[in-house]
Amino acid sequence: MTFWSAVLVAIALVLILEGLLPLISPPKWREMFTQLLQLEDGQIRFFGLSIVLLGVFLLMWFI
Repeated sequence: MTFWSAVLVAIALVLILEGLLPLISPPKWREMFTQLLQLEDGQIRFFGLSIVLLGVFLLMWFI
């Protein structure tokens, strides 16, 4: 598998996972999105940083 095909597979998996909640439960997704809009910029940045660090940790764990 080439690097770019691996990147495309990873993007495809992210899109699949991101689409599951709106597919399964649109009201819950809307509620979560509304709550996200009420967060401060610093809280959103912390959440983003946490997700990136978790991704890096999992990537290092499995490679």
